[in-house]
Amino acid sequence: MKKIAILVTILLFLLLIWQCGNNGDTMTGQKQPMKKAAAVDKAVISKVTDALIKKHGDENAERIKRGVRHAAGLWRQSDGSSEAFETFCLDHFIAAEEERELVFKKLSRNFEVILGHFNKIELDLKAPLHLDAGEIHPIDQIFGGCDVGSHLDEDFYRNKIAFIVALNFPYYSLDEKKKLGRDWSRKEWAYARLGDFYISRVPAELKQKYSEVNSNARVYISQYNIYAGKLVNDKGEKLFPKDLILLSHWNLRDELIANYGTARGMEKQRMIYEVMKRIISQEIPQQVINSNQWDWNPYQNKVFKDGEVVELKPEPNTRYQHILNSFRALKAADAYYPPSMDTFIKRKFAGEMEIPQPEVEALFIKFISSPQVKKTAQLIRSRLKRDLEPFDIWYDGFTARSGISEEKLNAITRKKYPTAKALETDLTNILLKLGFSREKADFLASKIVVEAARGSGHAWGPEMKAEKAHLRTRVPTDGMNYKGYVIAVHEFGHNVEQIVSLNDVDYYMMQGVPNTAFTEALAYIFQKQNLDLLGIKETNPDKDYLKALETCWNAYEIMGVSLLDMRTWKWMYEHPEANVQQLKEAVIRIAKDIWNNYYADVFGGVKDQPILAVYSHMIHYPLYLTGYAYGELIKFQIEQHLESKDFAAEVERMFSAGRLTPNLWMKNAAGKEIAIEPILQATDEALKHIK
Repeated sequence: MKKIAILVTILLFLLLIWQCGNNGDTMTGQKQPMKKAAAVDKAVISKVTDALIKKHGDENAERIKRGVRHAAGLWRQSDGSSEAFETFCLDHFIAAEEERELVFKKLSRNFEVILGHFNKIELDLKAPLHLDAGEIHPIDQIFGGCDVGSHLDEDFYRNKIAFIVALNFPYYSLDEKKKLGRDWSRKEWAYARLGDFYISRVPAELKQKYSEVNSNARVYISQYNIYAGKLVNDKGEKLFPKDLILLSHWNLRDELIANYGTARGMEKQRMIYEVMKRIISQEIPQQVINSNQWDWNPYQNKVFKDGEVVELKPEPNTRYQHILNSFRALKAADAYYPPSMDTFIKRKFAGEMEIPQPEVEALFIKFISSPQVKKTAQLIRSRLKRDLEPFDIWYDGFTARSGISEEKLNAITRKKYPTAKALETDLTNILLKLGFSREKADFLASKIVVEAARGSGHAWGPEMKAEKAHLRTRVPTDGMNYKGYVIAVHEFGHNVEQIVSLNDVDYYMMQGVPNTAFTEALAYIFQKQNLDLLGIKETNPDKDYLKALETCWNAYEIMGVSLLDMRTWKWMYEHPEANVQQLKEAVIRIAKDIWNNYYADVFGGVKDQPILAVYSHMIHYPLYLTGYAYGELIKFQIEQHLESKDFAAEVERMFSAGRLTPNLWMKNAAGKEIAIEPILQATDEALKHIK
């Protein structure tokens, strides 16, 4: 499961801090938000620039021009007159590098204090929603949806801290970072990342609204459990253990994967896929969600109580209403951004991910259209000795489990980790097995708290060095099963990244990774070592070939899901007045179109499958799924780099680089920029050897 990258969340709202004032209630439509109204005209900008250059010399001219222009773009009438702007710039421009560095250090220290404590408050307020600790009361949801830092930016514009930053540490565009950043020193990079904090302004109430919407979506997903033991087929048979509870979509997918090669495995897989389709179509009966009171036949979509058919209403498009709520809340902020960031799509990709969306989509289409994918599918078909079915998009027969059944693996993990605390106690040993020194292992383990999750699990990082990261995974009363353990190892990888990229980076403003794909990459690398960490060694001589095929197939699946996520958001922007029924129909239609264009031929001509729409991330992590797809590419290149290296030492080196641009980070880390060719070439090699 993916990391809750609090850095990414904050940078979404602080890296791209929102523009201008509000002219009424934009969420209700009573009044429309005003576009940015310039309070400082070009003549004033020129006058102030000339005055500062005359005062501080030509050697500061470029920085003066950039800083004045940037600060002027943020200045509003409420901030003061043109004369006030001129006075501010003359008083607060810092020419001496010694003083500028001093101010930078003070800003860094204070931002760590503020962001770190806001992060802890949010973590604590959301604990009743995220942790497996009894029923959620409505008051928990209200507190969990509260963004206590929503007024911070507004306050910093009012007291002029934001303008001091903008004037002295101005913003560089993505193109400028890519061009100039190759020659920047670490300090220059840190200055530029500080400049990212303030590029626009938005009212606090819009940020607060999105926080509420997102929190509600997360609660909805965290409780979307299917009681598999209550599923029946057309013969009235129950195929799953009576106490098996599967969270959508994560556990449904993982249970489907676990049934390859098991008794009646195909029947179970087909039943799970029917459940998925009912969720996607919203034909699922409302009352079977998170309830063990009813028997449900997902094929016929009939519900039974004591053997008698009961009429229940379907879920009322709640899934898609949460997507629509997120769209409306985020779109409400568009008017407060400059043209380069005036849609959430632009902010997510060019802004946060620092890879433009068209570039992402083109790369994914090139990969999923590759002949290597079709050849891999042919190999899977021959290994399964049957035609592929849509759910084989999750085929994991290239993953080594050393022939041990999931039942035995469950027994091992439940005994080893009966509680979340047992895993926390064992973190040092896990790190030692991965090659970290005793000192480093003790330090990393001391910075992580393990807790039982209400949902699928996640990793929540600290925003200041004094705080700890939190690892969450499902821990049933009888102990952690193998699925929960695999999630825990994945999240542990996130935690290690979070701690290293905060504590080992040289400047606080450089903390973190370029985007979520990089933390996903390390989480994947950790996850793949889960059996080794249990003491189960993989001795298959073809393991490297299998790893390449597994990565190829995983990337093929998640890139299609990512395309759906992106195209859904494009559709919403093209149809901003659409209702929830229209959105549902659009998502399903787009999912089928992507399937028909890039998957149907690979799957033997089976058309019109909606399976790509099952991911829960679309509900409460808008446009996050691309991070997984890029994570597969990055993971593979890093794994190739690590083959002849000291794993622990290289992880520490790579992830202490901080927030460089994606390709610069990759080149420094593994010698090459991000590309699909390494996986495709390795897949070609693997196809020659694996039969």
